[in-house]
Amino acid sequence: MIYLIAIILIIVMIYGPQFWSKYILAKYSRAEYFSGNGLELARILADRLALSDIRVEETELGDHYDPVEKAVRLSREHCGRRSLTAVVVAAHELGHALQDRENYQPLHLRTRWVMAAYRAERIGAALMIALPLITAMTRIPAAGLMMFLAGLASLGIPVLIHLLTLPVEWDASFNRALPILASGEYIPEEDLPAARRILTACALTYVAGALASLLNLWRWLRVLRR
Repeated sequence: MIYLIAIILIIVMIYGPQFWSKYILAKYSRAEYFSGNGLELARILADRLALSDIRVEETELGDHYDPVEKAVRLSREHCGRRSLTAVVVAAHELGHALQDRENYQPLHLRTRWVMAAYRAERIGAALMIALPLITAMTRIPAAGLMMFLAGLASLGIPVLIHLLTLPVEWDASFNRALPILASGEYIPEEDLPAARRILTACALTYVAGALASLLNLWRWLRVLRR
C-alpha cells in the first residue's frame, strides 16, 4: 500500500504540473489580446530594450532563447496569436536575452552543460548497459567501478542541467519578464495576476522535469544494485 501511494505521489508530482501548465496556457490563449502577435511583441521589446543584435524567429522546436545564435525563437502554437499567453511567453524569452546581455552566469553555465549533455547522456547509458559485460571480460573489479562511476556521472548531467535551469527560468520570468509587463505599456494592471499564473505554470514544468531526471537516475541505480 505504501509503495502504491508513493507511485501515485510521484506521478502527480511529475505529470500534474505539466497538465496544469497546458491548461493555464490554453486558457489564456483563446481571446485576442495584443494588437499584434507574440513575434511582433518580441521584436518591439527587443528594440525598446536595446537588444538590436537579437534575432526574433518562428520555430517548430518550442519557445526558447538560443544564447549561441543570439535568437529568440517562438512557436506558432503559443506566440503566433494575439493572446495574453503570447505576450507573456514572448516577454519571458526576452528575459533570457536580457540575462545574456548582462552576463548572467547561471544562463551561460547551463548553456555549456546543455551542449555536452546529449552526447554524455548517451555515452553514460551505453556504459552502464555494458558494465556487467566489460567487468566479466576483463575480470578486473576496478574496471567495473570506473565504468560505473563514468556512467553515473554521465546520467547525472541531465539532473544538474534541470537544477541549473530552475533559477535561470525563475529569474527570466519574475525578475525580468514580469517587471516589463508590469510597466503598464503592454498589459493592464488587472491582468498581472493572470500573467503571474502563466509564468508560474511554465516554471512548474521545469520542476517536473527535474523530478523526472532524478527519478530516471534513481531507476538506473536500482537496476545496478540487483
